[in-house]
Amino acid sequence: MKIACLQFNPIQENTYVVWDDTAQCAVIDAGNSNERENAALRNFFEEHGLRPAVAVNTHGHFDHTLGVEWLRTTYGIPFALSGKDRFLLENASVSGQIFGVKIGAMPAAPDIDLDTVPEIHFGDTALQVIATPGHTPGHVSLYEPQSKSLFTGDTLFRESIGRTDLPGGDYSWIMRSILEKILPLGDEVRIYPGHGPESTIGHETIYNPFVVEVLGGEVNCKN
Repeated sequence: MKIACLQFNPIQENTYVVWDDTAQCAVIDAGNSNERENAALRNFFEEHGLRPAVAVNTHGHFDHTLGVEWLRTTYGIPFALSGKDRFLLENASVSGQIFGVKIGAMPAAPDIDLDTVPEIHFGDTALQVIATPGHTPGHVSLYEPQSKSLFTGDTLFRESIGRTDLPGGDYSWIMRSILEKILPLGDEVRIYPGHGPESTIGHETIYNPFVVEVLGGEVNCKN
């Protein structure tokens, strides 16, 4: 599986294009927000001979969904998101105003509810859907075991974690997601977060202060 990261919109969100030898691709967290960014994504597809098959989201915050409707209408592909995050699509315009970001067309609801499927398929590739709530109620991470690639959205960043002070966020949930769902995948797994640079699970167990303080017993994330 091949992975490319394109950074979009004023929030500097990471949009990932992932593809295999079939030339079918999935777009993870499409954050393209204007015609220039739409063109950049379209040109990437064309330059690499790719055929979009699905737009799949780790969660429903507006900076990760700004380009979804453009993908759906331009390429006729389905949109996959946890149904628990549908309320974030409905409130996207209000959230965008708070951050000073203009919000265009948004899908009314996902075509595929990630709460109901174990995997998302494109070409010969399957992305495992792992529920990792905390940043949002319906947040998921997407894992491709052969390449040991994990798309963590806004759950786990390089040496940080996602915010839990936004509507639907919960610190105990996000830390349990990291400790119980992400860390057991193994130190060698490479993480691709929704913002910022790549990392590995091994790096985070040593250098991520939020993870270290819980592993070391300094903070009890379950209370």
